[in-house]
Formats: sequence, structure tokens, C-alpha cells
Amino acid sequence: MKITVFGGSVPKPEEKAYSDAQQLGRLLANQGHSVMTGGYIGTMEAVSRGASEAGGHVIGVVCDEIEAWRDVRPNHWVEEEWRFPTLKERLNALIERCDAAFALPGGPGTLTEISLMWNQLIIKVLPPTPLILIGKGWQTLFNQAFYTELGDYVAQSQRDLLQFAPDVQSAVTLLEGSQVERFES
Repeated sequence: MKITVFGGSVPKPEEKAYSDAQQLGRLLANQGHSVMTGGYIGTMEAVSRGASEAGGHVIGVVCDEIEAWRDVRPNHWVEEEWRFPTLKERLNALIERCDAAFALPGGPGTLTEISLMWNQLIIKVLPPTPLILIGKGWQTLFNQAFYTELGDYVAQSQRDLLQFAPDVQSAVTLLEGSQVERFES
């Protein structure tokens, strides 16, 4: 499967968030999956590195608008580059061309990626696709929305499209369970 991994650009190699992302890339590659990331720095680099070092295939989905905004180029663990002119096209490729997606901790960009994919799952323009959010932060954020008056706007069937995992190993285990359910259906 092609697995998209969303996450922040902030983590550095000496930080736990980076090593967690690197471990996720390694675990996915060891399962035989290709990884797709935004292709640049931070979490994207770490996932790419982990997958590449484990012998996995790494796809970097990059865009001209990001490179015009920030002096950054695809990380050197990207094996296959998919280049788009705009951020919107890049986001669509990451969302529409994956068989499952993970979201590691991140900022507004990561939240946008989660929201866009989740909304497309809700309105069924995407086939049923696992969307697994990793870390206590995502669980806390969505619980805050679900268990306040905002929760009145989110049906349980919509909430059920999001899966939460406390760490990368649990996330990969959730994905394995999702695969079994898909094949048994």
C-alpha cells in the first residue's frame, strides 16, 4: 500500500518527535508499504529516512509554492518525486493517492491535511480509507471539539472515520487491523 504520513516540519534529528517519525517510516517499510510525505524537512524527512534505511520506497510530494515561500528542497531520502505547482495540488495528491494516512503531531498545515481528508471521507468522495492520528495531542484536540457544543455538528458516524493511536507502534497495529477488516468485508 501507499501510506501518506502528515506531520510538522519543526522536528530536528536529535528530538523525540523526529525519532518517532523515523520509527514510523521504518515500521511501514518493514511491512512492505511505500511511504508518501510532503518530502521536505522535520517529520517528512524523518519518515522518509526511516523508510529508506529499511529498504522501503519513498515518495516525496512537493510543490513550487512551498519552495518559493521557504528555502527548502526535497530531502535526500526521497526516491520518487511528485512535483506540483500549487499547495492545493500537492495536498490533493497526498490525500487522493494513498491507501491509508497517518498524522503525526504538527501545526496548522497538518491540521489542514487531516481536516481536508476527513471531510472528503465524510462526503464519500474518497473510498473508505484509514485515517489514523498519532499522539495525545490529536486525541485531546478532537475530544475538545466533540465534547463541547461543537460536538453537535459532528455525527458519531463522522467521528468514527478518525482513529487515534497513542504512539507509532499502536498506529501500525491499527493499520494492520484495518487491512484485515477490509479484506474480510
